[in-house]
Amino acid sequence: MGLFIIRRLGIMLLTALCLTFIVFFLTNLYPNLEKLAKTQGNFRMSEEEVDSWLTNRGYLQPTGVKYGQWLGVLPGYVIEGPDGTIRGKCIREGIAPEEAPTFCGVLQGDWGYSTVFQEFAGGIIGTALALTGKLMFWVMVLMVPSALLLGVLAGMREGSATDRTLSTVAITTTATPEYVSGVILIAVFASSAVGLKWFKGTATQAMDNANFENFFLPVLTIALYGMGYIARMTRASMAEVMTAQYIRTARLKGVSFPNIVIKHALRNALIAPFTVIMLQFPWLLNGVVIVETLFNYKGFGWTLVQAAGNNDIELLLGVSVVSVFVVLITQLISDIGYVYLNPRISVN
Repeated sequence: MGLFIIRRLGIMLLTALCLTFIVFFLTNLYPNLEKLAKTQGNFRMSEEEVDSWLTNRGYLQPTGVKYGQWLGVLPGYVIEGPDGTIRGKCIREGIAPEEAPTFCGVLQGDWGYSTVFQEFAGGIIGTALALTGKLMFWVMVLMVPSALLLGVLAGMREGSATDRTLSTVAITTTATPEYVSGVILIAVFASSAVGLKWFKGTATQAMDNANFENFFLPVLTIALYGMGYIARMTRASMAEVMTAQYIRTARLKGVSFPNIVIKHALRNALIAPFTVIMLQFPWLLNGVVIVETLFNYKGFGWTLVQAAGNNDIELLLGVSVVSVFVVLITQLISDIGYVYLNPRISVN
């Protein structure tokens, strides 16, 4: 198992480098840099003035060099302007150029500076991750047990009325996008026009003080969408396990039906749903964009929209890196859990 994890970590590192380089290359294309220069400088800047602005800030260096500086494996650039002003990647306000560090990239904890929020990108991402982490936690608490219960109940007796009813509910929730279910939930349960103003708070208030009134609707909106998918996978896996030979043998031996389900069928039935559940984490991290924007909840998804919409290159790169690592880590946990749950799989 140890060698398997080491190999997976090596593959993760290589994949992370490839994906982050692709994102870095795309965000540093010249049209994006030109837009950044005109946004930070003057929209009437000529091409020569744009090139001068970008050159003085190290944006026109070779892509490989810029990527190494961004990672923190190459020394940051130091450029002296025509007026004698010294600019450098590692030079910050209040720090003399000779006292600035040589390396200042992601590996040193420097995620760059947000041109939109006028703050360090690392602090913005940390705050957004904490808010989305709180949202993800309560979504998983609501979504996973409910989905597993629906799937197990439906798969225990395939083809029964219970199975058809629960399967219809699961398909309906999965087929309804978040922006539709979110609007419906707001209109029905939070709008005074309908008369059912049960939830008086807003998700923006939940950022500081989350409670049932201001946090349940965004949690429910996300949970409903993912619940149906997990329930369907659990139902299919449970129905397959219930027809296995060892289940029939247990029935012939007189084992009670609840014991068959809990002690014999459930663990094997959870192998496929476990992988699906682990895949919900990267989906929640990036798929909450619609919900966080709809409810004005300023988490990770909302930050991603702001960074992309305002051409905030440093912040967009930071958000992308976090997304890549969340996907890779959850994949690693999923692989390890799959090996643990399925004894037929051996790793050498």
